[in-house]
Amino acid sequence: MQSDVSANPFGLLPIFFFVVLVIVTGVFTGSITAMPILVAFFLSAGLALGLNDRKKSLNVADKIQLFCRGGGDKNIILLVFIFLLAGAFYALTIDIGARDATVNLALQFIPRGVILPGLFLICCFISFAMGTSMGTITALSPIGAGLAESLGIPVPMALGIVVGGAMFGDNLSFVSDTTIAATRSQGVKLTDKFKANLVIAVPAALVTVILLCLIPVDSAILPQGGPTQWILVLPYILIIIAALAGLNVIAVLATGIGSAGIVGLFNGSFTVIEMLQSMQKGLGWMQDLAMIAITIGGIVALMHAYGGIAFLIQVLTRRIKSRRGAEFSIASLVSFLDVSTANNTIAIVAAGPIAKDLNTKYGVDPRRTASLLDVFSCGFQGLVPYGAQLLSAAAVVGISPLSVTVYSWYPMLLLVFGITAITFNLPRYITHTGDEL
Repeated sequence: MQSDVSANPFGLLPIFFFVVLVIVTGVFTGSITAMPILVAFFLSAGLALGLNDRKKSLNVADKIQLFCRGGGDKNIILLVFIFLLAGAFYALTIDIGARDATVNLALQFIPRGVILPGLFLICCFISFAMGTSMGTITALSPIGAGLAESLGIPVPMALGIVVGGAMFGDNLSFVSDTTIAATRSQGVKLTDKFKANLVIAVPAALVTVILLCLIPVDSAILPQGGPTQWILVLPYILIIIAALAGLNVIAVLATGIGSAGIVGLFNGSFTVIEMLQSMQKGLGWMQDLAMIAITIGGIVALMHAYGGIAFLIQVLTRRIKSRRGAEFSIASLVSFLDVSTANNTIAIVAAGPIAKDLNTKYGVDPRRTASLLDVFSCGFQGLVPYGAQLLSAAAVVGISPLSVTVYSWYPMLLLVFGITAITFNLPRYITHTGDEL
């Protein structure tokens, strides 16, 4: 990045233009998701290419080179590759029946006396194993709605429980796109961010369980899971083991893909050609996200060149006098981006480079930064009524997603414990010099 670039608020126009596009389109159409995110970023990139530095004029060729250099950054390209592998893994596990098998397995062990906490913990386990909040919500929202009718509790409450459990896994899973984006943007290991997140996520989950235990319900009929083929759960178990063993994320995903493919071939879920087609389908699911990551990289590079990033850091750090202040700024930035885009992965990708600059300037441990990026983006993602998670959950029974937000207790608590972690400097890290971070 250019160190001689002076701060310029107009350098931030591309990102503000993107936010305005999304919000204005949502207001006029009545749906905040009406504006295609990739198209909005392409339009923002066009605006970025039309701007210029007020002190040093760049021609179009120079700006295109800057854009390509930013979009082709080694971390961005690696992130794209990881996203694509994650998509292939998701598709294979769905097609071999691993998701449904995991749901059935979990339902077999839910105690009747703690139905609501049990539903939450099932969602936590499944989302952690699968690495996708959307997959969990799709699979378990109908079950949650059915439980609500049987127990006589509000349907939005049951759906809020499902969303909360789904966001637990989205935040902690080794193969979720938010984990991948956060760790890659800060250059830390999966296990490093996982350990830092545990200090925040586990207390939030425990308080959620306690609150759910306090809700009086009649032990009505609990849906029973069907017979489970344990071998179908094997890919999820292996990726958890691989990640805990400290393997690189590429190796973790390769383990998951390889095991899912072998299981699918073994039980006749697909032929070799059908397996490859399933992988291709999963790659297709992630193509938009991959292109968004590349486009954001190019836009951020241009905003750096125009002084926009320097201005943003200047504003964020104007009142910062400590490392704690820098951490609150990082949390505020990713939260703002998530509320604006309704996509926690995009928010992390956009905030990552800025957060890394703040790490350097204020001595924030990158492991803490990766954790904060994931925690605050996932917390708000589980609350915004126009986000894909709440929209999908509410669509199951045709209710307002805002009614589900009221019962999304875990995301609320995740934000509370995230703020607490910053305030009390948790977890603490010791540097190689013996100093405490």
